[in-house]
Amino acid sequence: MKNQEDLKKASAKAALDYIKMGQVIGLGSGSTVNHFITALASIKSKIEGVVAASVNTEKYLKQHGIPILNLNTAGELALYIDGADEVNPQLQLIKGGGGALTREKIIAAASKHFICIADESKYVGLLGQGALPIEVIPMGRSYVAREIVKLGGFPAYRDNFLTDNGNIILDTQNWDFTDPIRLERLLNNIPGVVCNGLFAQRPADTLLLATDSGVKTTER
Repeated sequence: MKNQEDLKKASAKAALDYIKMGQVIGLGSGSTVNHFITALASIKSKIEGVVAASVNTEKYLKQHGIPILNLNTAGELALYIDGADEVNPQLQLIKGGGGALTREKIIAAASKHFICIADESKYVGLLGQGALPIEVIPMGRSYVAREIVKLGGFPAYRDNFLTDNGNIILDTQNWDFTDPIRLERLLNNIPGVVCNGLFAQRPADTLLLATDSGVKTTER
């Protein structure tokens, strides 16, 4: 039985097959993405550059000598590659465990093709097995928390953490995930919410799920 890191590496390596000459690609953040960057370094001359969703991802790209581009000048991206905290059969995701959800969602929306790379522990029948992160403007923390409670959610302030955008995170639970698109919109309509970690309106197009028997590909 393979350990989780081996599975992450397998999923990340499988994504290399989708890279085409001269592309600008987007990258999310997290340990599986870092494994992808390590693998990408071997073919970095093939791409024009990468738009990164977090400061940590930028640092890792720089360590491997991979060019970093700005989304505002790069335009629409051919490909976006990212991991997930949870992924369901419809390829809808929960993200934000690392706090980069807003930038990840922007880059995903700006990309033609979204590939999720994950190990089998992240695959769930119904989203919401763990917390749903919500990025909030600091001055709205208390108000947003009260509104979440009114909607039936349980918010918890993520201590000693600021996003790359200078905002705070409320990790929330007790949601009904039977209609993820409705929930995503509902939470985003709360004044003070910057973004939530539900990727339902813009799910992944391809899932590369690493298992003990190999990497399984699911297309939406």
